[in-house]
Amino acid sequence: MRASAACIVLVSASLAAGAASAQLLPSPRTTGTSSANAAPSAPPAPAPAPAVAPAPASTCANPDAIGVSRTVEIDTTGGPGFGFEHFRQHDFLKNKEVVLTFDDGPWLDTTPKVLKALADQCTKATFFPIGKHATYYPEILKQVAEAGHSVGNHTWSHQDLAKKGMTVEKAKEEIEKGISAVRASAGQPTAPFFRFPALRHPPELVTYLGERNIAIFSTDMDSFDFTARKPEQVINKIMSKLEKHGKGIVLMHDFQKNTAEAVADLLKQLKDKGYKIVHMKARDPIKTLPQYDQMLVQEQKLPTVSQRPTASVVRTIEGN
Repeated sequence: MRASAACIVLVSASLAAGAASAQLLPSPRTTGTSSANAAPSAPPAPAPAPAVAPAPASTCANPDAIGVSRTVEIDTTGGPGFGFEHFRQHDFLKNKEVVLTFDDGPWLDTTPKVLKALADQCTKATFFPIGKHATYYPEILKQVAEAGHSVGNHTWSHQDLAKKGMTVEKAKEEIEKGISAVRASAGQPTAPFFRFPALRHPPELVTYLGERNIAIFSTDMDSFDFTARKPEQVINKIMSKLEKHGKGIVLMHDFQKNTAEAVADLLKQLKDKGYKIVHMKARDPIKTLPQYDQMLVQEQKLPTVSQRPTASVVRTIEGN
């Protein structure tokens, strides 16, 4: 099956009112530990690319790096949707342009490898972290943000928000706790970008994100990297889809070991075959909601009866 990737574009204020109720297209996906599978969709009709901010002057030490061809700024007012698997309004990529996105991080053994590969090629990506993972490894998420990558959101615990028994209030908590956790862990403003787990988009939550001025990202091309047994399989899946469709936002997972090991060679192959990287940034940072910030703080405290310092509870009695 073919999966699309989440393409992004500069959105004018005049589109804001209608974006919250963005046109949803049915796509049978199955849930799982990753952003799920999708039915094929026809390629979108070409549209003119919008005006974008020029990419900053390069200070890259690698003369053969793929770099960043251009940077687009996204106005998230009204919650515009991107990615032709679900949202057909916006197409901003030119032929041979690629946007790199990574879901499900940050993770200890894999995200740093992805960051190094991107840094070595002087290029940028957009990350959609899980809130819990952000609280596990805030130092890694800080590295993502400090490297200039865009940081969006992928819920608190990667629950399928369209599953049976999931109430709207519970789903909102999953969204908002994730936003609060990512913002706090990153230590700096993050982007109002959101990707649904399993790419399942309940209409009432699409509306809610529109009211929160948070852009929704589906996908144009899913790498299905979580099914790959070797790094080269990740690369082959992505390159074959790009050769077929010519451009697109690629959905990968920095949580996956094979993906982390594949990124360096993937970037080299993209450069060798003439592809260019487009980086997306948000016009305005996301705004967390105080009640969920407080909920997150209270949840993380988990006090026990003993309040003694660790040094008085645990001591080394053998070895160094």
